[in-house]
Amino acid sequence: MGATSPHYTYRGAIIYMEHKPLSVAIIVSSVLLVTLVAVGGLFLPSWGRIHVAPTQTVTVVGEAKSQEKSQIAVFSAGVNAFNDDKTVAVNDVNRKVEAIIAAVKVFGVTEDDIKTQSLNIYQNQEQYYEDGRQKYRPGQWNVSNTVEITLRNVDQASALAGVLTNTGANNVYGPNFTFDDTSEQATALLDAAFSNAKVKAEKVAQSTGQKLGKVVSVTEAGASQQAVPYYARMEGGGGGGGAVEPGSGTVSKTVTVTFELR
Repeated sequence: MGATSPHYTYRGAIIYMEHKPLSVAIIVSSVLLVTLVAVGGLFLPSWGRIHVAPTQTVTVVGEAKSQEKSQIAVFSAGVNAFNDDKTVAVNDVNRKVEAIIAAVKVFGVTEDDIKTQSLNIYQNQEQYYEDGRQKYRPGQWNVSNTVEITLRNVDQASALAGVLTNTGANNVYGPNFTFDDTSEQATALLDAAFSNAKVKAEKVAQSTGQKLGKVVSVTEAGASQQAVPYYARMEGGGGGGGAVEPGSGTVSKTVTVTFELR
């Protein structure tokens, strides 16, 4: 048998000690200890509570802008043809489109910056009267196509306009000056936008008698760009293009920053 421990039995005024197995004594003692802790916990002194104060923050929007020269000039040259024979009209338009593309390539525009936009083929309906009643019958075929040209040397916009008006195009729209890629400018504006946000946050902190703490979060908005467009329509039939200036546009960057106040 294992070791035993004394067991006390209370009978009247006499306490008798018996021996029980030690394992039983340990179990009883453990239960008694848990009970005392559970019950005694009701009488433990209060040590206070931990209060976590909410963090005060301020959120501001920082902006930065810069004026940039227009990067590209976009032209649209349209051609059309009318004929009773659809095939003849289509071939006429294709010939004019090929002439436009060849001319702008000679001018220096790359093939990647030349694309046809919309080929339209439809048959007109002619109106006539018979026995005093209005009727319709198939008329001529109307075929049209548009070539879009992107010029990357905007200083040559006037010269290209002159070329397009002499290529057989029925109408020429442009140049439309705009931006192509402003990622480099936007990156340069990022620091300025953050500095602008910090200045605003510092003013808020100062007005509330606090100091600016660490940055909690930063949200970067996509760069916006707004070029000043220039639209012109030049009818075909010869003559040079009018003088145009590329102008400039605005590139802006915006960030939303949350600062801790302390």
